[in-house]
Amino acid sequence: MRIFIEFLVLLLLLTLFVSCTSPVYARFVVEKESISVLEPESLRSKHDGSIGNFGIPNYGGTLMGSVVYPGKGSNGCSSFKGDSPFKPRSSRPIILLLDRGECYFALKVWHAQEVGAAAVLVADNIEEPLITMDSPEENIDSDGYIEKISIPSALIQRSFAGSLKKALQKEEEVVIKLDWTESMPHPDDRVEYEFWTNSNDECGVRCDEQMNFVKNFKGHAQILEKGGYTLFTPRYITWYCPEAFILSSQCKSQCINHGRYCAPDPEQDFTKGYNGKDVVFENLRQLCVHRVANETNRSWVWWDFVTDFHVRCSMKKKRYSKECAEDVMKSLDLPIEKIDKCMGDPEADAENEVLKTEQDLQVGRGSRGDVTILPTLIINNIQYRGKLERTAVLKAICAGFKETTEPAVCLSGDIETNECLERNGGCWQDPQSNISACKDTFRGRVCECPVVNGVQYHGDGYASCAAVGPGRCALNNGGCWSDSKTGKTFSACSESLLTGCQCPLGFTGDGLTCEDIDECNEGLACQCDGCTCTNTWGGYDCKCKADHLYIKEHDTCISQSTSAFAWFVSMFVLAAVVGAAIAGYIFYKYRLRSYMDSEIMAIMSQYMPIDNQTQVESLHQGTTA
Repeated sequence: MRIFIEFLVLLLLLTLFVSCTSPVYARFVVEKESISVLEPESLRSKHDGSIGNFGIPNYGGTLMGSVVYPGKGSNGCSSFKGDSPFKPRSSRPIILLLDRGECYFALKVWHAQEVGAAAVLVADNIEEPLITMDSPEENIDSDGYIEKISIPSALIQRSFAGSLKKALQKEEEVVIKLDWTESMPHPDDRVEYEFWTNSNDECGVRCDEQMNFVKNFKGHAQILEKGGYTLFTPRYITWYCPEAFILSSQCKSQCINHGRYCAPDPEQDFTKGYNGKDVVFENLRQLCVHRVANETNRSWVWWDFVTDFHVRCSMKKKRYSKECAEDVMKSLDLPIEKIDKCMGDPEADAENEVLKTEQDLQVGRGSRGDVTILPTLIINNIQYRGKLERTAVLKAICAGFKETTEPAVCLSGDIETNECLERNGGCWQDPQSNISACKDTFRGRVCECPVVNGVQYHGDGYASCAAVGPGRCALNNGGCWSDSKTGKTFSACSESLLTGCQCPLGFTGDGLTCEDIDECNEGLACQCDGCTCTNTWGGYDCKCKADHLYIKEHDTCISQSTSAFAWFVSMFVLAAVVGAAIAGYIFYKYRLRSYMDSEIMAIMSQYMPIDNQTQVESLHQGTTA
C-alpha cells in the first residue's frame, strides 16, 4: 500500500501541471496553414500541421515533394522492403504519408528515412486537435535511431489525410509544399530565446540529451550573447504538491517552501539517493547564477557554470551538493553571497519570487503553448520542435533574425544557403571587380546593392547597381569608363558628380564607353590661317607656319621674330627705365636725404639740448658774471 501511495504522489507531481493550468487546446504547438496542396488543382488548399519533436525541421525554408502512401505497412512500424520501394511519378522528393498507431512516431519516421523519404506526414486516426509527436519517454531506442533521424515530420488531421488518400487511389499525382519560412517569427535583428531544462542528470536519455546540448551549443550561445545578437534566459520546470499531501514525508522530501515548488525524485525511489528538493534547490541556484551574472553583463557565464557543474558535481559521482556548486562559482568568479541572497529561504512558508515566476511562465500565452515537454526551447515566443542538437537549434535561432541581419555564425558552411554561388543568384554583378548585389541569408539570397569600402551602391539589385557619393571613383572607377594610352589616363568618373558618368574633354560617349574625338577632322581646332592640325588620343596638336607661335585659347598664331628697329627701340626703352631708376636713387641719397636730416634736427631741438646751443649758453653766462 505504501509503494502505491508513493507512486500516486509521484504521478500527481508529474501530471499536476498539465491538469491545473490552461485548457487542453493550448498545450501543443500547431503550425497554421504550413502545408499547401499544389496538385491536383481540385485539392488546392492550405492545412495545419504539428511538427514532430525529433528530426530537423527546415526552419526558414520550404520543401516541395510528391506524396506517396504505401500499399502495405501504412503504419510504418516495420522496415520497408527494398532500397527504393516507392516510385513517384516525377523526380520530386518523396513525402511519405503514414498512419498513426501501433508504434512510436519516431520509429515510423526512421523507417521512412531509411528508404529515402524527404519528409513524413502522419495521418491522425481520430478527429481531434493536433498534438505534438514526441519521441519515446523510455529508453527503448536500443539502436540509437532517434538521434539518427534528420528528416522533418508533421502530424496532420484525419480528414485532410483522407482527401490525400482518395486522390492517390485515383492515381493522381499529389504535390504538396511544406513551408517553415514563417514557423519562426523574425521581426528584427535580435532573437530572444529560452531553454527549459533541469539540473537533474539521473533521468535517463532526456537528461543526457539536454546536458550534451548545453555542452555542444555553449560556444555558439556565447558568441551570440556576447555580440548582442540574442537575449537568452534559462528556465526550469517545477511542480507543486497537492494540498492534501503537503505534510506527507514524500512532499517534504520532494519540495521546498512548504510544498510550493517540487521536483520528482531523481531515482524514483524515496528511500535512497537524492531527493526532489535537492533538484529544486539546484535549479533555483542556477537561475540565480544567471540573474546575478546578467547584472554585471556576463549572462553567458550560465553556460560555463552548468557545463562545469555537470562535470564536477554529477549525481552519478555523488557530488551533487551545495559545496560543489560553490566551488564551481568560485572558479568562475561568481559572487556567492549575492547568489545566496537571490535564492532566499527554502524553508520559508512563503512564495519564492524566482520560482514563482518560473511556474507562471510554464503556462502558454497566445500561440506559444504550455511547456509540457522537457527539455524545450522557446525562440521568439514560439516552441522549437525537432532534435535538440547544435546545428539544428542554431538553424532555428538563425531563422528568427530579420533577413540580412544574421550574424556571421548563421552563415557558416553547414547552414548557409549558398544560392549566390550559382549564376550569382540572378543578381547584379560587376564583371570587372566581381562586386555583387547577391547576399546569402539564412532563408536564401537577396539582391541588394552593396556597400563596399564605405561606398554605397544604388539600384534595384537585379539589373543594375551604381556607386554614389564621394570616393566612388576610387572604387572600380565608379563603374565608369577609364583607359590608359601613351602614358596618359582618362576617366569618365568625376568626384564633382555624385552619380553618373561623363566622358572627359576630348572624348564622346555615355560615360560607360568613351571614344576619342578627332578635333581636326570635325573642325573643332586649328582653324587659324596657316595652322596644321594633328589628332592625338584625348586631344590634338596644332602648329603654325614658319616661326609663328600657336595660342590655343584664342586659336591663333603670333609671330616669334622682331626687326632691328624694334630691337633698338626695346633697348632704348629699357635703358631709359634703368636710367630713371638710377637718377631717382641719387636724388634720394643726396638731396632728399639732406633735406630730411635738417627737418629732423629742427624738430628734435625743440625737445632736447644740442651741443652747439649748450656751448653758446655757457659762454654767455660766464661773461655776465
